[in-house]
Amino acid sequence: MNLSRIALAGLGGFVAYFIFGGLTFAVLPWLKNEFMKYPNIYRSQESMKTVMPGGMVAMLVGILVLAVMYAMLYQGGSGIVEGARFGALIGIFSVCAFVVHNYVNLQIGLKLTVEQAIAYFVEWVVTGIVIGLIYRPLVPH
Repeated sequence: MNLSRIALAGLGGFVAYFIFGGLTFAVLPWLKNEFMKYPNIYRSQESMKTVMPGGMVAMLVGILVLAVMYAMLYQGGSGIVEGARFGALIGIFSVCAFVVHNYVNLQIGLKLTVEQAIAYFVEWVVTGIVIGLIYRPLVPH
């Protein structure tokens, strides 16, 4: 495994995750407005600012772990294809273990659940592609 490329891939994936997530969840009005329908469940944007630094550190660690997993599973194909495949698997896991889980446990509507499922799936595919484009294995001499 190429540790420096794993670190770069993790950092790149982290940046992609937050850019895509910021655009999807904070800027686009359709999803942002859907979250605002549940003020007793989700923090306000102002309240999120107090816990965001810890959340960002946790996401960085999580995406670095994903970059390690990608490196361990890398089969030598195209970075974009391998990354998209990896991201899709992470996206499916995220939708099943997080989005649907929240729909069961939280009092949120089906519309928000479906919108989150689509947004998170695409966000993880994009993150996987970035990891795949950056990561390169060590070339044996």
